[in-house]
Amino acid sequence: MRMNRYYSTELPKSGRIAELVSDLFAKMPEIESARAVLLTESYRATEGKPIVLRRAMALHHILKHLPIVIRDREMVVGSTTLAPRGCQTYPEFSWEWLEAEFDTVETREADRFRISEQTKRELHEANAYWKGKTSSELADAYMTPETHKAIEHNIFTTGNYYYNGIGHYTCQYEKVLNAGLRGISDEAAGKLAAMQPGDQDYVRKSTMLQAVIISCQAVIEYARRYAALASELAEKTADAARRTELMTIAENCRRVPEYPAQSFGEACQSFWFIQQVLQIESSGHSISPGRFDQYMNPFLQRDLEAGRITRGAAQELIDCIWVKLNDLNKCRDAASAKGFAGYSLFQNLIVGGQTGEGEDATNDVSFMCITASKHVFLPMPSLSIRVWNGSPHDLLMHAASLTRTGIGLPAYYNDEAIIPAMMDRGISLREARNYSIIGCVEPQVPGKTDGWHDAAFFNMCRPLELVFSNGRDLGEQISIRTGEVEEMQSYDEFFRAYQEQMKYLISLLVNSDNAIDVAHATLTPNPFESCLIDDCMDKGLCLEEGGAHFNFTGPQGFGIANVGNALYAVKKLVFDEKTVTMKELKKALKFNFGQGLDADGAAALATEAIRDMRAQGQNVSEESIPAVAAAILREGISEEEKARFTEIWEMIKALPKFGNDDPEVDAFAREAAYCYSKPIETFRNPRGGQYQAGMYPVSANVPLGAQTGATPDGRLAHTPVADGVSPYVGTDVNGPTAACNSVAKLDHMIASNGTLFNMKFHPSALSGESGLDNFINMIRGFFDQKGFHMQFNVVDRDTLLDAQKHPENYQHLVVRVAGYSALFTTLSRSLQDDIISRTEQASTE
Repeated sequence: MRMNRYYSTELPKSGRIAELVSDLFAKMPEIESARAVLLTESYRATEGKPIVLRRAMALHHILKHLPIVIRDREMVVGSTTLAPRGCQTYPEFSWEWLEAEFDTVETREADRFRISEQTKRELHEANAYWKGKTSSELADAYMTPETHKAIEHNIFTTGNYYYNGIGHYTCQYEKVLNAGLRGISDEAAGKLAAMQPGDQDYVRKSTMLQAVIISCQAVIEYARRYAALASELAEKTADAARRTELMTIAENCRRVPEYPAQSFGEACQSFWFIQQVLQIESSGHSISPGRFDQYMNPFLQRDLEAGRITRGAAQELIDCIWVKLNDLNKCRDAASAKGFAGYSLFQNLIVGGQTGEGEDATNDVSFMCITASKHVFLPMPSLSIRVWNGSPHDLLMHAASLTRTGIGLPAYYNDEAIIPAMMDRGISLREARNYSIIGCVEPQVPGKTDGWHDAAFFNMCRPLELVFSNGRDLGEQISIRTGEVEEMQSYDEFFRAYQEQMKYLISLLVNSDNAIDVAHATLTPNPFESCLIDDCMDKGLCLEEGGAHFNFTGPQGFGIANVGNALYAVKKLVFDEKTVTMKELKKALKFNFGQGLDADGAAALATEAIRDMRAQGQNVSEESIPAVAAAILREGISEEEKARFTEIWEMIKALPKFGNDDPEVDAFAREAAYCYSKPIETFRNPRGGQYQAGMYPVSANVPLGAQTGATPDGRLAHTPVADGVSPYVGTDVNGPTAACNSVAKLDHMIASNGTLFNMKFHPSALSGESGLDNFINMIRGFFDQKGFHMQFNVVDRDTLLDAQKHPENYQHLVVRVAGYSALFTTLSRSLQDDIISRTEQASTE
């Protein structure tokens, strides 16, 4: 049945919202020092106390003294920094990288921040306390030497939780809206009163519950500070309309989040305080609002029925929240900034889907969230939509009309694949039906889960390189020996070598993740976050200590298309047709298929040669690497060899590729994905949970591809590897349906930490109502085949090229990067190039 509601007509963009957006992006984001200074003051004063109490007392000290501001025209208040889009720092996790980048953070390639000389001095003074006390340093101490070596050689990276706090969860926003923090604090007090000092878990649990009470009170007092500021501003303003707004803000902040919300406006303000304070407590990104439409709609309906609010006023409040979600920010180290380029915090908010009883969950707020993204037209929230066979066509049309704008939102998720995948991990049907998406593409049960999503980026192409080098990289043995590749007699032997390299290196990834996991549990438990997740208070354990009802770890592999195409090429050319010898292929890869070595490639060959000579006892210094590299670049290879390597490259490029609905090569891609997803799920984490595979790169396929040599699928050295489960750029030439059919052949069910499928369309493909209908039919066709996820860029190549040349004309151009959208002009040049190079489909049919 087609739904016919007020939101079928697009609402005009509010002047207030346009001004708020303009103010937000008027200046470069700025790093501030207040949190780091206050945190350090508190820690100095609480030496010797239990760590969970120190964390709670630190949050209380920060929220009591952190400078606050109410910006002009705001209706929902609460800002982590004085400067719009500014960020605080979190030295308890890491700080040395920031001090090393003080003088470059404003000019680096991705995600630039201004930092004043005074802020540098204040941070330097505060950071001195943290030497030897950070979670990253403790994690380092737990990792094996082999793990450190694998990280140094770019097999995987664990920068997400290594340098930052825990995120990637959806808390119980609805519990705060309906019970208030006073109710949650009283619940903790009741559990504490029911305990006896002689209870087995009294020492640990009572301390944790005390920390919860302190944390809740800290947030209540923080809201009261905003109430006082709003009242003060109301008294000073001569604008009668703004005075009324400020008085309403003051009244809201006096009530929430301490008490249950009594109106839609209070619910909006209460939600925002929770979202913002969680970011202040810990720098973990991907703290995701989850099923916002489900917990906010009851407050809207009550106000509408009572005549207390108009739909237009309610829409403006949601729009204001959307602006605030873009105000939150964080600074990452330069290398991580390239992998997460675009200032994104990955705050995923999802609409639609099913209720726990299996009925359609669409409501008014579902539509209003999509409209808000149209009005605000910014990357946050990372809007998503759940699709099932009961999804109303009007909802999908409204979502598709947003996609057509080119903003890269929403991302589309398939209930028919995700719910069974979650149930296979021990989650009940009712809980699985209530899933939300975290960060990029990761499903979890909201309010009950510590998924440790996005735990690491694993480059599946690097183990393939190590098969050809027998576990050596740059002349150093960094992995197991699986045999000299020239001596392999069959494809099965070659494939087993790849599987063994993968298994060994995955075990090192697990070691690194578990080391970081234990370090966070030891040094940085977060009591406020934990009181909003089942079953932390019942267990007396914070989220980081295993307190959640569900515990997982979800690192992700990427480069599936490259590996699948490479395995197919090796079997076809080397073992079946025997048109290329393994010796030739190995050398062709080393010399980049004769297409020329860059400085990095020459340096890699020089390093390998010199270390090999030293291993043989020759007296050669590594200081000779630049000279040897220069000689390699100068001398190159013979014309005969170059011609042969180019011939091999052309032979490989002519082979079928994943993404064109070719059953034979698609089967190789499916098997390649299993090489990652099957081994990873055999491991357990320190919180007692299972590892589960994800297959998405954020944007790490670009910087990690830059650290990867040529691969047997024809990909040249130091170029991006394939993102997520998408075909490799430029190789899907048979249209979108063929690409969808290939991707659907992968086993998405086993990758329960999420898969990511990127597609790019020319705007003409979605023109008119028929264009949207065809687009929706394509999504449903892919989902009928148990595909997991789809996301889209709708922008023509010429626009992106012009934006590179004239960024000043495209300050508000938003594109889909990986599991998130970002302003195109804020991305690194290499990431911009990767988006431009993606196959552009001219039709959805």
